[in-house]
Amino acid sequence: MSFSPSPAKLSQRDATNHADNNCLTKHSESRPITYLTSPKPVSMGDWWFDIATEDHFWIRRRFAVMRRLGDSVLRNSKSAAEIGCGNGLLQKEVEDYYKISVSGFDLNEVTLRKNVSRLSPLYCYDIHQRNPEFGAHFDLLLLFDVLEHIDSERDFLQSAKFHLTDSGALIINVPAHQFFYSDYDRAAGHVRRYSLGRVAKVAGENGFKISAVTYWGLPLVPLLLARKGISIRRTDGKAGFDPRGNTINRLLYSLARCEPLPQKFLGTSLMAVLRHS
Repeated sequence: MSFSPSPAKLSQRDATNHADNNCLTKHSESRPITYLTSPKPVSMGDWWFDIATEDHFWIRRRFAVMRRLGDSVLRNSKSAAEIGCGNGLLQKEVEDYYKISVSGFDLNEVTLRKNVSRLSPLYCYDIHQRNPEFGAHFDLLLLFDVLEHIDSERDFLQSAKFHLTDSGALIINVPAHQFFYSDYDRAAGHVRRYSLGRVAKVAGENGFKISAVTYWGLPLVPLLLARKGISIRRTDGKAGFDPRGNTINRLLYSLARCEPLPQKFLGTSLMAVLRHS
């Protein structure tokens, strides 16, 4: 059986697929995945998705920062999608807190099959394909911890922009400060880290402007420096992200919350809300 997406229903909880010969639907561990593109390798270790769980201190703090920076954008969204949704942690957080679905796009079949979101349709889809049915369809795009893996920022952002309405918003999260680049970044498949200036420059070159921005993770900077100082020889990179136990995980979350937001001083990550310029 084959299907094609119905974009008008992508933001609804009961999103369905309509018959067509251009794509195939298979089932993940929980629900269907619509294949608009064949699965492809991505520049990211699958180990990350095994460690990154709903309770992970960094995942929880990232969502709290997004609520602080883009709450009104999320509350007013009628049609949202996440590019590089992976195992669906962000999708599920948005579903649970905002009671909306977030269409998930990814090329990694392994993570799509492990996706934990419940309401959001899943697509194996290369955004460079620019499916005409998705053109200017979404009023919110989430691009979390993806851009740092991409060689050509311009090509990727232009393809992302194709999917966004003229009045829509793109929320991005990226690792901060090239000075912190380490063996962990290499193991994780990161091409670069970002400063406020670089984000502003890349946004401007691609027809976006920053409407809100913050560094975050300031209390975690000493740990990031320690990680950089220790040469990580393990090729899977787990030593740089695994909290190694519930107690440490809880302590790190409490520590991560001890910062003012928004702030433009220093952080381990950077989040920004972009709009058409």
